[in-house]
Amino acid sequence: MAKNIGFISTRFAGTDGVSLEADKWARVFGEDGHQNFWYSGRSDRARDISMCVPEAFFGHPENLWINEHIWGVTQRSGMVTDRIQELAWYIETTLRRFVRTFEIDIIVVENALTIPMHVPLGVALTQFLAETSLPTVCHHHDFYWERTRFSVNAVRDYLDMCFPSTLPNMRHTVINQAAQEQLALRKGTSSVLVPNVFAFEEDPPGIDDYNADFRREIGLAEEDIFILQPTRIVPRKGIEHAIKLVALMGDPRCKLIISHDAGDEGLQYQNELVDLARESGIDMRIVADRISERRQLDGQGRKMYTLWDLYPHADLVTYPSIYEGFGNALLEAFYFRKPVLINRYAIFVQDIEPKGFDLVVMDGYVTRKAADHVRYILTHREARERMTETNYQLACRYYGYNALRNRLRSVMDSL
Repeated sequence: MAKNIGFISTRFAGTDGVSLEADKWARVFGEDGHQNFWYSGRSDRARDISMCVPEAFFGHPENLWINEHIWGVTQRSGMVTDRIQELAWYIETTLRRFVRTFEIDIIVVENALTIPMHVPLGVALTQFLAETSLPTVCHHHDFYWERTRFSVNAVRDYLDMCFPSTLPNMRHTVINQAAQEQLALRKGTSSVLVPNVFAFEEDPPGIDDYNADFRREIGLAEEDIFILQPTRIVPRKGIEHAIKLVALMGDPRCKLIISHDAGDEGLQYQNELVDLARESGIDMRIVADRISERRQLDGQGRKMYTLWDLYPHADLVTYPSIYEGFGNALLEAFYFRKPVLINRYAIFVQDIEPKGFDLVVMDGYVTRKAADHVRYILTHREARERMTETNYQLACRYYGYNALRNRLRSVMDSL
C-alpha cells in the first residue's frame, strides 16, 4: 500500500553524502509507489513537497551558539539547557506541522539522530516520535563516537537519549558492519545493514560535445596519463600516497588531478601536498575551480564541469583513504569502469574487499610492487578491461538499486 514518506534532516541540498543517499532511497520508494516529502533546515527540493525550517539547519546562528557552549567542555550552564530546550520546542512544533500538512505515514530520519551537529533537532525528533509513535526508519551515516571532536562534551545526557534514540516505533539502518556492531554494543539495539548504492543498472555517461575538451582545458596533452583523485583535500583521504604513487611511476606523462579543494577544513593539508608534489617532482593539479554541481559558465566565461565529466577521461582513480564511512568514490570508479588504487581502510577490509573486487591495493603505504601493478594495468588493455568489468558486475550485484530495493522493502515490512 502506498505511503507518504517524510524525510527529515538538517539539510537536503547539494552533493553531501546524506543528501545524495537520501535521494537514492526516495527514488526507490517512488518506484514502489510511495510519495516522498522533505523537511530540513536547508533545502533544494521542490517547494510543493518540502518544508524548509531555517532553525533546523546546523549552521543556524542559534545552533552555532549552542555548539560553542557544549563541545570541548564538560559542563553546561542552565542558560544553555534553556536555549537547547527552547529551540527543540520550536522545531517540534514545525515537525507536527510537516506531518499534518503532508499527511505523513512513515518518517525517515537522515543522520539527524546519528551525528549531533544539531542537538535541539535530535531532542525535538526524539520527543515528537515518542509522543506520536509514528513508524520511523533511522538512516545512520556516521555516529558521534566515530568523531573525536564530540568526545569532550557537556551533553552526555542528550547523546544518550537522542543519538540515536531507541524507541519501539523505530528501525535502524547503518551503512557498514562496524557501525552495526558499535550500535548494538553501545545502545543494545539491532539494525539492518544498508550500504550506499549507485545506479549500476544504468549506463554511465561518457565523453560528449560538452566535456570532450576537458583534458585540453586543464592543460593535459593527448599522451598524458590522467590519474584522478576524486575527493576533497582532507587528511583522511591520504592524498600524499597518491603523490608517492605518481613519483614511483617515474613517468612524466603521469598527471595527478585532484577534483576538489579543501572546502571548509582549512588549507594547511592542501599546502603541505603542494609542497610535497613539488619536492617529489610530480605534476599535481587541483581543478576545483573548474568543477561545479552542474554544467555552466563561471564569472570569467569559462566552462564549468561536473565530476561526471572527469571520470570518462581518467585512466586511473586513486583512493588511498585512511578512513571512510563507506566509500562512495570507490563505487563511482566502479561505475565508470576505471581501475583503482585503494588503501585497505577498515570498512573496506571488513565490508567491501570480501566481495572479491579486483583492485590495486596498498596497506598503509605505497610500494614499488603497487606502482608496478598500476603500470601493468595501464599498459595492458585486456587486463584492465577484465579488471574493471569484474568490478562493475560485482558492484551491480551488491551495491545497485535492486539490492537497495530488497533491503528497504524488508525494513518497511518490519514497521
